[in-house]
Amino acid sequence: MAEVRLQEGETLENALRRFKRKVLQEDIIREVKRHAFYLKPGQKRRVKQALARKRNRKKLRRDAE
Repeated sequence: MAEVRLQEGETLENALRRFKRKVLQEDIIREVKRHAFYLKPGQKRRVKQALARKRNRKKLRRDAE
């Protein structure tokens, strides 16, 4: 859980910026999205394979240029 304490003389904007950076570093947003809905194991496997195919196509396209 990301927690940021306001330091002496620090503006709220700076503290918010530190909080956002900490949330990104801890991958909290990714975890929330992953747990937003349940996928059956077979569905999860198909999604994972589809993402791998997409990455490979993108890599091949980039290498061809």
